[in-house]
Amino acid sequence: MSMIAQIEVEKSKQFMGHNGAIYTLETASENHLFFSGSSDNLVVEWNMKNQGQNKVVAKLPAKAMALKYVLDRNILLIGQSLGGVHVIDLNKNEEVKLLQLHQQYIYDIHYLPEKECFWVAAGDGTLSVWSINDFSLITALKLCDHKIRSIGFNSVLKEAAIGCGDGSIRILDFETFDEKKILKGHIDAFSVNAVSYHPNGKYLLSGSRDAYLNVWDIENDYALVHHIPAHNYAIYSIVFSPDKKFFATESRDKTLKIWNAENFDLLLRIDKMQHEGHRHSVNKLLWSDFNNYLISTGDDKAIIVWEIVNYNTTPKVQEVIGKNA
Repeated sequence: MSMIAQIEVEKSKQFMGHNGAIYTLETASENHLFFSGSSDNLVVEWNMKNQGQNKVVAKLPAKAMALKYVLDRNILLIGQSLGGVHVIDLNKNEEVKLLQLHQQYIYDIHYLPEKECFWVAAGDGTLSVWSINDFSLITALKLCDHKIRSIGFNSVLKEAAIGCGDGSIRILDFETFDEKKILKGHIDAFSVNAVSYHPNGKYLLSGSRDAYLNVWDIENDYALVHHIPAHNYAIYSIVFSPDKKFFATESRDKTLKIWNAENFDLLLRIDKMQHEGHRHSVNKLLWSDFNNYLISTGDDKAIIVWEIVNYNTTPKVQEVIGKNA
């Protein structure tokens, strides 16, 4: 017997408005607001307090693929499918810069405040690093011959984890940009779409097109300690709850799953039949500290806000998680 938390959710809100698949979600200036980016070339700000108070923030020449909000500058960085990164000054409500180093999809953007820079992952296998002060290029690193899909930072170790399309994870020193290690544990040539450092500092989590959730032990030279067949198809997001007790994954298999962040037990599967969930691929998650809402979106053009209505700790027999879990 093991003691794990049991979670229940209810569908609290559903936002419709985009005319294409939605690929990305991001926090905004206040915790009841968030942004979305879609294949309809629009970036929209949504209000969870009032569903009627939503506004278009940017109209792009291509699909909006990645978003990063920089709170201390009130700037929104938008990566699109033609390789451009648009810099939107939200104080002025205008685009102030277009960065056009890459020529293929931008898949992820992360801000590193202690170095005053942001990192961009692109489909050409290149990682670029830019100054947040003047938007100048600091460096561009060709990491692999496949796309780069995901970025995660560990500020304590001053490391970055880079999920790559060849199935590897590159661990870089984020001050020198030196490559410290290459992690192999996902299927070769199946892209690592999500990387996330655990809040306890002990683990790195990764999700891949191979549908596996991997847990790497940082203190043991990134040894692979869990290799979980978490979904039936590609995993695209890994996000932790505000209280750090749980994390969620989502997949092309149309489901979301909530996990115990301490022992990596599966707690809840959210789908169309049981929860009125998504009808198609789920592409992105955001776990907001506004009412502890879990927000999901995907190819069905819907943004669903999930309310955590109950969780408690009860005895449960350890289960083996299979491909059809």
